[in-house]
Amino acid sequence: MKTIGRHLIAEFYGCDVEVINSLEDIKTHMCEAAVKIGATVLGEKFHQFTPQGVSGTVVIAESHLSIHTWPEVGYVAVDIFTCGGLDPNIGFKHL
Repeated sequence: MKTIGRHLIAEFYGCDVEVINSLEDIKTHMCEAAVKIGATVLGEKFHQFTPQGVSGTVVIAESHLSIHTWPEVGYVAVDIFTCGGLDPNIGFKHL
């Protein structure tokens, strides 16, 4: 089997509720993570839920980064999928 990309799926517990319920904070951190791994950002889409939570995706030429937050329990799920030799662990360490 040929490896065509790298991926990382992460769960964060005990997160700062204010940060993970802020669309602007989440968008900033996710876009920064994409840049730190050396990705080419093509676009992004984020949504603030009512009463709480944020979901979003950063589309990169090398695949994508996505996130969903559950502020009510301090939990965040993230996936970072890459190709072209990019290391998703760099984005994970940033987040």
